[in-house]
Amino acid sequence: MKNNDLILQKLSKSYHGQVVFSDLSLALSPGNAYCLMAPSGTGKTTLFRILMGLETPDSGTIDGLKNLKISAVFQEDRLLEGYDVLTNLRFVCRQRLSDAELSAYAAALLPQNALSQPVCEFSGGMKRRLSLLRALLVPFDLLILDEPFNGLDSENRKKAAALVRNRAQDKILLFAAHTQEDAALLGAEILCPFDSYCSV
Repeated sequence: MKNNDLILQKLSKSYHGQVVFSDLSLALSPGNAYCLMAPSGTGKTTLFRILMGLETPDSGTIDGLKNLKISAVFQEDRLLEGYDVLTNLRFVCRQRLSDAELSAYAAALLPQNALSQPVCEFSGGMKRRLSLLRALLVPFDLLILDEPFNGLDSENRKKAAALVRNRAQDKILLFAAHTQEDAALLGAEILCPFDSYCSV
């Protein structure tokens, strides 16, 4: 174990007597990407919520999480629907970036003519791309992505994956996906920690 590793040991979580997962252990290191691959309902999102401090495990320990800066993309897009792209980016941006700088950054995943539109007019795929742009704009040590490429076609998946790899290259990247193709796009090690649920 390195000092900056994130170590999960024997985590268990239940809701109302229903076991979500038990004795879950993982070791995650900066500079690496990890893909959680398991069917829906097996505990991936619950694990993410525990790492983000939104839930607490029933038992087990997590070492290396204290003071870790976390950025995330959830299954649902949490955007300012009535505002445009730059306003959404400024909402999370801690840097003093000009409109031109933010526009150039957004253009990596979104067409230029969409930058002035309210987000409520976007397709699901465009909202997903904006969610990724927001998550990648803030400082982070751990990047959590819950099915990040939902709604994206092949070309946009590749563009999004390239941006994620670039921004997270020396960080811990942990994400959920249903296909080995998505794992390959991010150069990720596939993890199957949820008991017997593993299809690879």
